[in-house]
Parts: sequence; structure tokens; C-alpha cells
Amino acid sequence: MQKVATEPGSGEEFSLAERAYRAIRDRLVMLEIRPSAPINEEQLAQSLGVGRTPVREALKRLQYERLITTYPRRGTFATDVNITDLAHISEVRQELEPLAAAQAARRATAPDRATLTALLRELESVDSRRHDPTELMHLDLQVHRAIYAATHNPYLEDTLVRHDNLATRIWCLFIDRLPDMAGHVEEHGPLIEAIVAGEPDKAAQLARGHVEGFERAIRDAI
Repeated sequence: MQKVATEPGSGEEFSLAERAYRAIRDRLVMLEIRPSAPINEEQLAQSLGVGRTPVREALKRLQYERLITTYPRRGTFATDVNITDLAHISEVRQELEPLAAAQAARRATAPDRATLTALLRELESVDSRRHDPTELMHLDLQVHRAIYAATHNPYLEDTLVRHDNLATRIWCLFIDRLPDMAGHVEEHGPLIEAIVAGEPDKAAQLARGHVEGFERAIRDAI
């Protein structure tokens, strides 16, 4: 089974539907299920070791999150990655990512800070000369999800996870054209340090710069 990027707390027990949702979601986000590819419930159920009912429940959520789409009499497919969505996604993230970073700096608990510190150590161990872009994207997802969880605002967290998933799909589409993938991911280091240190203004500024840099990098790669 392919590696699945996880959120903080993913070691907890989840329902079969939740497990199926997280696994299928991250396959879609990382383009392991390619854009426009058909979604086969039976194959997914077999690969995940669950029944078709949890998969069906997961797919309902994923359709709401714009990761799959269903056409009458044709079936269910992974959504296309449309570069024209970049501006809309960035517009949302430029406002909400700084808010999330600031709130994480204010509200992070001791376990949150421990999770973020562990991710910082992982970032510091990245070898930019021999990095695997896919592994870096998994790490990028983990960092973002840990920050969102540390806001302790479930509505903000859910919104940003959905938009970060869509942004990551765009990133993965152009991953072969991005020369400094490691540098982009390593930018999270100072952001994590600001959150752990409880510096909301600095964290917000760094988060905004990170989102703006993401959009520039994608537009340069087009």
C-alpha cells in the first residue's frame, strides 16, 4: 500500500469510513489517482482492505471537497487540476493561512508544540541535494495540517485543509518543473519556530509570504 500523508492524531482509532476517506483523499491530493481517472469503488475497497460501504461514504465527502465528481450514466472520476483555480485558491489562503498561523501561535498546546517541533527536526534533516519531491510534498502536508490543528478552530481547520489539498494537487502537477522544491518546504522552519515561540504577528507574516511564494513559483513554472 502506498504511503499516506497523515494529520496530527492519526495514530488514534478511526472508523472504517474515516480511514477510507483519509487514504483516498491523500491519493487524490498527491495525484496517485490521476486527474480525470475513473474511481472504482470495488478496487479501492480491496486496496484498502475495507468494504464498499466505507468507501462509498468516503466518496460522498470527497465529492463535496471537489476532489471527485460524478456524472450521470458515466460514473465517478477524480476531478481535473485546473490551473485557472490557482488565483481563487490563493485568494482564500492569503487571508486564512496568516490567521491560522497567528491563532496556532496563540493557542498551541504542549502536544501541538511537540508535534511541530518534531516536524521542524524532520525539516532540518532534509538533504536538498538528494530529496524525493514526493516525500517532500508529504512533509509539506503534515506541516500544514499540524498548524491548522493547533488553531483549535475546527471550522478554520476544515476550510484550510480543503484548500491546501487543492493547492497541493496543483503543486504536484508541476512538481517536475519546480527547481527549488526543497527550499519551498524548508520555508516552514521559521514559521514553525514562530508558532512554537508564541509569536503570532511573525507567524502570520511568514505564512502570508509562504502562500504568495507558492503562487509565484507555480506561475513561473507554467
